[in-house]
Amino acid sequence: MLRRQTIRKNRPRYTPRGLTLAILTVIVVAASCDRPVSPKKMSAGENVVELHDSPVEKLTPNTPVPPSQSTETISAQPVAQSFSWPNWLGPNHDGITHEKSWHSAWQAPGPPVLWRAQVGTGFSSFSSADQRLFTMGNIGEGGGTEAVFCLSPESGNEIWRHAYPGQLLPNLHEGGPAATPTIDGNFVYTLGKEGQLFCLEAATGKVLWKTSLLKELDVSVPEWGFSCSPRIYQEKLIVEGGRIACFDKHTGEKIWQTPPAAAGYGSPAVFEYQGTELIAVLTNEGLTVVRLDNGQRVAFEAWETSFQTNSSTPIVTNNQIFISTGYNKGCGLFQLQDDRFELVYENRDMANHFNNSILWEGHLYGIHGNSHQPRLCTLVCMHWATGEVKWEQSGFGCGAVLLAGDKLVVLSQDGTLFVVEATADAYREISQMPVFDTSLKDVKCWTVPILVNGRLYCRNAEGDVVCIDVRDSKS
Repeated sequence: MLRRQTIRKNRPRYTPRGLTLAILTVIVVAASCDRPVSPKKMSAGENVVELHDSPVEKLTPNTPVPPSQSTETISAQPVAQSFSWPNWLGPNHDGITHEKSWHSAWQAPGPPVLWRAQVGTGFSSFSSADQRLFTMGNIGEGGGTEAVFCLSPESGNEIWRHAYPGQLLPNLHEGGPAATPTIDGNFVYTLGKEGQLFCLEAATGKVLWKTSLLKELDVSVPEWGFSCSPRIYQEKLIVEGGRIACFDKHTGEKIWQTPPAAAGYGSPAVFEYQGTELIAVLTNEGLTVVRLDNGQRVAFEAWETSFQTNSSTPIVTNNQIFISTGYNKGCGLFQLQDDRFELVYENRDMANHFNNSILWEGHLYGIHGNSHQPRLCTLVCMHWATGEVKWEQSGFGCGAVLLAGDKLVVLSQDGTLFVVEATADAYREISQMPVFDTSLKDVKCWTVPILVNGRLYCRNAEGDVVCIDVRDSKS
């Protein structure tokens, strides 16, 4: 079904009415007909931990964990090549999977749903590797328990969960964790809504070390909670939440921290400039670049919104950095020149409220607009170098975008999945499929879906997870 296409280079501006929310980690999908099974209640002694006064608590000696198998038997048709999605924005930190052997031209009623599951309230996206699928949610009655889930990507069966005290914090949204688990070899790293930072054994969920950003960084819980996904680079773990901080990924010991700044809701980007490794972060005060080795500030550009909310992750290429925010602020492209930024362009034609745009073949594809005005949101194609809008298309609300091969996978705010050609020529829709029954209740789909080994994983704010089989029968 073709949808209305509009091409406008100078769009009318609009002003947000009322405060909304900003959360990072973004789109969501859920089930169609059958309701998923609710998460089991926590029983005494079930992997529940608390953060103690000690900033870093090691629970086991820091030795490499050998690979181990899941406790369940996995059976599924083989795939020609195995893909993974180990962290927020994927293996190359750009929101792109190069998986091409998947079925994108769907006939009604769409590809089959393999399984459904329930992981609790939240906006955490997925990571997947070594026959494990990770995400997070709040599962406690009254919102007092947060959990990291490890599921079988093929059956949806729970392999393990790590639960710990954590408040829901439903501030103008459902609440729950918003960061995405980060897989690094035999380990998975997570950041909770209230700053609970964990290193877990990926195979079992055993806690190897843990700390609290509140105590370690001497910061407060941000308005929308912590939502930075841990960034692993070599032997370091980097987070942002009131400060940019660097930890030893093996021990949890802090290496350095920056002076305090209003916490943003995006994640760090690591890049190299003139032979020096740097970190780019968009805090609520602005675009900040620091040295990776010691946290020393290199450059800063003020970038504030009317509601003090910046939620996207900087996109860095060829010493240029693109940032985008909602609340009628828009986007900017900056060239890093030694210790300062030079503005290439700034406009209001690509305002990512919280989900990142995707850079592909010289063009950005992303959702423009705010979550509290979903009818005004559009999917936009913008020229990276000039900021010129090539096309825009309405009907997605404040959804999220993934790039798979040369196709966009777009999950709309109301839970409809679209496949769109990733071309600057025009909006060309290939397929669409409702994956969540919006007649049941008004549940937001803001969390970015992922595609791994021919399976699309989607969730909504209430934690309904759907796995859709898009494997190519020829592969």
